[in-house]
Amino acid sequence: MKVKGEIVETTKYKGIEIKIYYGDITKLEVDAIVNAANTKLIMGGGVAGAIKKAGGEEIEREAMKKAPIRIGEAVETTAGKLKAKYVIHTPTMELDFKTDENKIKLATRAALKKAQELGVRSIAFPALGTGVGGFPKSKSAEIMIGEIKSFIDNIDTTKEELRTIILADINEKQIQEFRNAIKALINHI
Repeated sequence: MKVKGEIVETTKYKGIEIKIYYGDITKLEVDAIVNAANTKLIMGGGVAGAIKKAGGEEIEREAMKKAPIRIGEAVETTAGKLKAKYVIHTPTMELDFKTDENKIKLATRAALKKAQELGVRSIAFPALGTGVGGFPKSKSAEIMIGEIKSFIDNIDTTKEELRTIILADINEKQIQEFRNAIKALINHI
C-alpha cells in the first residue's frame, strides 16, 4: 500500500477515470465531495464531521436549511474552506443510524445524478454506510462500484461533463475493498 495522501489506483472505464485515493477526502481538489449524510443533514461524526471540521460550520448550516431529505435524494451546498466547489449530501440512513444495501445503492445513484445536474467534472466519494452505519466494507464497495458502472453505462460519455470519480478512504482495508470491487466488476471485462 502506498502512503496516505496518494492515488493508489486509476482505472479508465468508457472514458471516465475511476481513482482510488488513500487519504483524507477533505484534502482533495475536486468539483464535488460526497457527504454520507443522514436524512436531517446533521453533520456529526465520521466523514460528515471531518467535512464540517475542515470546511467550516457553514456547510452544515446551509445543508440543514434544505433538510429533511429522503434516502434516494441528494442536495448540494457550497464547500466552505474545502478545495471543492460543492458538497453533495446524500443520506444513507435516518437518525436511527441503520443502513442497508438498498440505501447505499440509492445514495450512490442520487449523488451521481446530482453531480450530473451540477455539471461537475470530478467527484469524490467516501465509503458509504461503513462508518456509523456499520455496513460491511466489502459489500459497500461492491454496491458503490456497481452503481458507478451502471451510471457510466447509461450516460453518453462523449457529452457528459463528469470525467473523474474518486473513491477515498483513510482505512487501508476499505481501499483494498474498493480495489477488489473494481477488479471484479470493471476490470474483468
